[in-house]
Amino acid sequence: MSNLDIGIIGTLIALAMIALRVPIGLTLGLVSIFGIGAMISMNVAWGMISATPFDFVGQWELTAAPMFLLMGYICTTTDMTRSLFTSLKIVLVRLPGGLAVASVAACAFFAAASGSSVATAAAMSRIAVPEMLKAKYEKGLATGTIAASGTLGSLIPPSVLLILYGVYAQVSVGQLFLAGFIPGVVSALIYMAMIVTRVKLNPSLAGEVQEEISREEKIAAIKDIWPLPLLIFSVLGGIFAGVFSPTEAGAIGAAVALLIAVLRGSFSWAALRDALIQTAISTTGIFIILVGSVFFTRFLALSGLPQAFADVILGVSDNVWWILFAVALLYIVLGMLIDSIGLLLLTLPLVLPLVQGAGLDLVWFGIIVIKLLEVGLVTPPIGLNVYVIKGALGNLVTLPQVFKGVAWFIAMDVVTLFLIIMIPAMSLWLPSLAFN
Repeated sequence: MSNLDIGIIGTLIALAMIALRVPIGLTLGLVSIFGIGAMISMNVAWGMISATPFDFVGQWELTAAPMFLLMGYICTTTDMTRSLFTSLKIVLVRLPGGLAVASVAACAFFAAASGSSVATAAAMSRIAVPEMLKAKYEKGLATGTIAASGTLGSLIPPSVLLILYGVYAQVSVGQLFLAGFIPGVVSALIYMAMIVTRVKLNPSLAGEVQEEISREEKIAAIKDIWPLPLLIFSVLGGIFAGVFSPTEAGAIGAAVALLIAVLRGSFSWAALRDALIQTAISTTGIFIILVGSVFFTRFLALSGLPQAFADVILGVSDNVWWILFAVALLYIVLGMLIDSIGLLLLTLPLVLPLVQGAGLDLVWFGIIVIKLLEVGLVTPPIGLNVYVIKGALGNLVTLPQVFKGVAWFIAMDVVTLFLIIMIPAMSLWLPSLAFN
């Protein structure tokens, strides 16, 4: 049996194990160890186990991931999320579908602070969905809004997925952060425009607004929005101005989040302890997948499968549009079955040689990949964010209702993806200014 055959069989076994819900990090590690053992020897495979994890996890750039996660969890445990939604609700409630529009805006801000789509969906589902259901919003619209808007955490910086992509593709994380900003904001605005348009055409989707908001209440609400925007712009502004690196920005962001919590009077040692525990749990899970993916990369490289995959795609055509279509199809199909971090780390060893050979800009391509991963987070049958929403709300909604509501947002994601592909400057303009 040739190395290529072993690579193909190993990849199919990995996909089957993932479909059976075997943890992704464990799956990639086991397949890689036995695959390398079959191609060379088990002694080489065991030697890789002893050296690879420390070498990879010890990279300085990866320290940004737990720091940004800590920043987001501090925002959650000190209740910044709830106050942000309450303030935006007061400001935007008179718009058609105002509560849903406020939910998108709150998700966008919180996603930028947390860097995690799942964390955003989990936090906002408990805050915003009950408010919308109480106002007699259609269940699909209420839950679909949060499930889809939670995915903005993948694109709006700082994003854990952007950090992982940057480390793997050897691309500047700072450039990726700035590249994701405009597409992320455009995604949120397109969601908002769709909600307003749908509710204008069918007002029954959003019930009726009963409460009267005074001008003084609106002014007070605007003043209370400041924590998360300040946090975001302190992080991104520092990176843009070159005051600190993206890796340092994670620690600075966590420190600023703590300072804001103290100034708001919402800080407590219990909240900090909870944030640290949740950060440790999330970081451990991510790093286990990372180590497994490093093994898998070595396994695939030895098998020659990435080059064979590139040859098959380029054998059809070397046209950029065909390459992008093939990659998009790969991510959309696998995105129905695998969570975003696992899918990113599973596919990069296959995809990167292809796009590098085609001469595509890796920063621009990274934003396209992250947007495709966003779609996967809400696409049936897995749709991780959809299950997070269902788990948080219990019997209040059904899975079909959430997936039905999400379908409108998936259509908007296709529009955004088309704009990102057709207008590369959306992704590349800000990095060109900061990293000229």
